[in-house]
Amino acid sequence: MSTTYFRTHEVEQRWLLFDASEHNLGRMAAKIAMSLMGKDRPTYTANHITGAHVVVINAEKAKLTGTKGETKEYVHYTKYAGGQKSVPIARVRERRATDVVTLAVRRMLPKSKLGHDMLRRLKVYEGVEHPHVAQGPVKVEA
Repeated sequence: MSTTYFRTHEVEQRWLLFDASEHNLGRMAAKIAMSLMGKDRPTYTANHITGAHVVVINAEKAKLTGTKGETKEYVHYTKYAGGQKSVPIARVRERRATDVVTLAVRRMLPKSKLGHDMLRRLKVYEGVEHPHVAQGPVKVEA
């Protein structure tokens, strides 16, 4: 039996819609990452983008469980002495709420050029409105 090999242009383009106010952040990010990679479909091919386009709305209302809303921090190291920076999630949410969802998904994708291309298929919006109505995204339930 031979392996079926799919290329990007051979796979149908899918659009998915996630409402962040209905999902927990980590579980939603895991589902989004699997959809962007295409691992939720039998057409998955490791070296081509066979995943879906994903639209996330209500990013500022993404749910966090437990005490993560007060204790979670994003840590960054500048590679200089004393250059470790940490930003609480509350500050990130008030400045750019879309970064919370984008960072959660980005860290679950492959760390390669292909992973960067997959991340470009992710569209995150703070409110309910989004400009991708014409593509007919299918809403994913919690």
